[in-house]
Amino acid sequence: MNVDERIRAYLDTVEEWLHGLYHGMIEHPSFEKIEKEAEDTADVFMFACFADAFGIPSPVSYYTAELLPYLTDEFVQWERRMWDRQSYIERKGQQYHF
Repeated sequence: MNVDERIRAYLDTVEEWLHGLYHGMIEHPSFEKIEKEAEDTADVFMFACFADAFGIPSPVSYYTAELLPYLTDEFVQWERRMWDRQSYIERKGQQYHF
């Protein structure tokens, strides 16, 4: 093994190590937090639009009923997630207990 091959192997190892470090410290945790925050924001929007699905009267629901055909898939998933209270409370508790 000559010097060029050793240097190339060392640089490949360092590059792989730095990529793993970057992914572990920066990329991965922030991706999960951003994803959870986006889902929470979507949940708040859906609840504001369709609060009457849970028996809470809201005058906004009359106007947002026009959005239902466009949000059908998201609405079904959101409604199932909201009715599963145990998983919702566990998820919210994770935000404060690391």
